Amino acid sequence: MLDFRHETFLALCRIGSYTKTAEALHLTQPAVTQHIKALEAHYGNRLFTYADKKLTLTKHGELLYRFASTVASDSDTMTELLRRKTLSNPPLRFGATLSIGQYIMPHILEQILLHRPDTQVSMLVENTHHLLDKLNRGEIQFALIEGLFDKTAYHSELFATEPFIAVCSGNSPLVNRPLSFRELTQNNLIIREQGSGTREIFEHLFAKHNLSVTSFSKVTEVGNMEVIKQLVKAGLGITFLYKAAVKNELMQGEMNQLNIINPDTYHELNFVFPRNSQHASAFLAWLYEFKKYLM
Repeated sequence: MLDFRHETFLALCRIGSYTKTAEALHLTQPAVTQHIKALEAHYGNRLFTYADKKLTLTKHGELLYRFASTVASDSDTMTELLRRKTLSNPPLRFGATLSIGQYIMPHILEQILLHRPDTQVSMLVENTHHLLDKLNRGEIQFALIEGLFDKTAYHSELFATEPFIAVCSGNSPLVNRPLSFRELTQNNLIIREQGSGTREIFEHLFAKHNLSVTSFSKVTEVGNMEVIKQLVKAGLGITFLYKAAVKNELMQGEMNQLNIINPDTYHELNFVFPRNSQHASAFLAWLYEFKKYLM
């Protein structure tokens, strides 16, 4: 367990303001400052720098943040276990990004509930940024992430690889034509909001071709995948997403996969949890269970 100074440190890392951290923890601002100075004196190094009105972790601060986050998460998990009447069938609390949670996990959860009927399951579906924040806070045990993240900050394992494709409506004039990435920018792009895994993968893919979201003639941002699919089916633009998300639409001819020249279509989906967690073996057991039911 962490002492109160480390808890203050973690809150300050997340909030980024001494004043707002003091308000969140019901402390005075001098008390927050004193807690941080005590930690810096204990470790013999600065934990934060302050420049241009922005609080930034030093390298030593980043190291302490990773350690303290793992300890806090492990402590919450252990507390939850110890409060249970029995240690068998511990609760499962995890997160998944939208494409994974909505289009890959339903079958897996169905099998988990069939084969482990006594297990209490809670799956949170959020974007990559929010899931990593909840992982750092100990609110979830692990996360299934489609987006980009700092692999040095977490323990990650490959969950699956999934084609990342461009699609249009079933009757679009773009069907069956070989298209370059630059030619695609002449269309209306319908895409998820910033912070989503799908958006990050798209931006990373187009950056390889010296292109970006702003390269498109028109961009429509929508925070709901089903709405995006409806707009594309109506012929109002193109989108990029994981093939699993449009498997049914492709089979029924409501959408078509665009024929991109030299595509870089496969992307990894990762199983992520705090680095050096004492619960690693239990988390990995769930990874193997999930992979067993992958379709």
